[in-house]
Amino acid sequence: MELGWLLWGAAVLLLLHVLMELSPAVNFVLRIGFYSLLCVVCSALTAPVCLLVNGGRTVKNMRIIKTVVKTFKYFFGLRFEVKGLENFEVKGPAIIVSNHQSILDMMGLMEVLPDDCVQVGKKELMYAGTVGLIIYLGGVIFINRKSTTSAKMVMAEVAKTMATDNVKVWVYPEGTRNCTGDLLPFKKGAFHLAVQAQVPVIPVVYSSFTTFYNPKKNLFTSGKIKVEVLPPIETKGLTSDDVSDLTDRCFCTMRETLFRLSGRPS
Repeated sequence: MELGWLLWGAAVLLLLHVLMELSPAVNFVLRIGFYSLLCVVCSALTAPVCLLVNGGRTVKNMRIIKTVVKTFKYFFGLRFEVKGLENFEVKGPAIIVSNHQSILDMMGLMEVLPDDCVQVGKKELMYAGTVGLIIYLGGVIFINRKSTTSAKMVMAEVAKTMATDNVKVWVYPEGTRNCTGDLLPFKKGAFHLAVQAQVPVIPVVYSSFTTFYNPKKNLFTSGKIKVEVLPPIETKGLTSDDVSDLTDRCFCTMRETLFRLSGRPS
């Protein structure tokens, strides 16, 4: 009986392998499905550990979450080439901004995430089952993107948190995923926050995923991701009148770096 189940299991696995080789769509769906399952299961297993070790919601849980998520890359054949980690070594709080490409960004985030760094994410993530629970325990700050007033109030609280808890804040200034190989225009919230708190902005750029991940083409294979942490941009002495220039400067620097890392002409 057990041999029969083993044979059936082997046959199913063989069939799935053949389908993945023959059909990019099947390969994409199965890999995304496995990634989603991995996130759910690992979140459920990691949450109790966070509660036992740190007692509840705290940015310290990110060390535990980071350790778990950094193993994901081995399941999908992804390699990271990282440069500039020393640029995170600024004294005191800072705003970290990076490009936002896909649901795979979590792996890239955890690959370089510095200690005492909280992320800003959309409020809907809080209701994503065990995944929502684990990011809540990790101290992620949730923003209602549909309410400008609410978002501004949250960002004001973030400024206070940076000062009192001496933490860095990670923001995706594009505001939404963008898997085109380019950058969307930046929203100014993160830069207003940096100027208000008089803290540096640290840009982080990930090379384009389009050579190995593209939902429109049902593409999801192994690949290499280049990551570069750029030198901090100081905001001391800047005022709200300088926010637009700061945003444009950061956008241009990150876009140029994105093209260079991705091997495409600027």
